[in-house]
Formats: sequence, structure tokens, C-alpha cells
Amino acid sequence: MSLILLLKNQPPERQRISVINFVVLLLVYATVMGAFGIIYICLELLGFPVLIEGERLHYKTFFHLVEDVLYFSAVTMLTVGYGDITPQGIGRWVAMIQALIGYILPAAFVVTTVIYQKKPSRL
Repeated sequence: MSLILLLKNQPPERQRISVINFVVLLLVYATVMGAFGIIYICLELLGFPVLIEGERLHYKTFFHLVEDVLYFSAVTMLTVGYGDITPQGIGRWVAMIQALIGYILPAAFVVTTVIYQKKPSRL
């Protein structure tokens, strides 16, 4: 909604919203969530318990582990924090870094978009 209000006062040639920026934002989020998921998996497989669900992280197969860490990564990145899976040990530090990135990333895209729109276009 605020984006519509921002663009309402712009001249018609500047009212173009780039779908590419939105797609890039989604891809960046997916990449960062996947990368942190890989970090959680590696730490779990190396014997460092980083996530806990109830008393410990229960996974019967590797696919279930992947599902759990990607779910936790998405919940952390999007700063939802349901609390059903919680970090422990070094996982807390990794989760804090991931949450910080998830919090700052949209602001970086907004700043980049505003700077891009303020530049005069060359034809």
C-alpha cells in the first residue's frame, strides 16, 4: 500500500514498478534460507545439536531433517518464530545472524529501489 502511495505522486515515466526487483528479492530470500538450512544440516550431521523440537530434534530420515531445517530457516528468516523448533548452542548464534539478515534485507531492497528510481534515465 505504501508503495502505491509513493508512486502516486511520481510522473508517469517513473511509475514503472519492476517485477524483476520483486523476483530478485524472492530469489535472494530463497538462497539465504537454503544456505542457512545447509549450515544447520552440516552442524547437525557433525554432531553439534543446533535445533531442538521438544526434547531434541526428531528426524527419522535425511529428508525429514532437510524439511525441519528449511522450515526453521524460513521461520527465522521471515522473523515469524513459531517456537515449535528452537535453536540451541551454536545454533542460537546462527539463528540470530539469520534473523538479522532477514530483518535488514527488505530495507536494503527499498533503499536500492529508491536510489534506482531517483537516477535520471538515459534514452
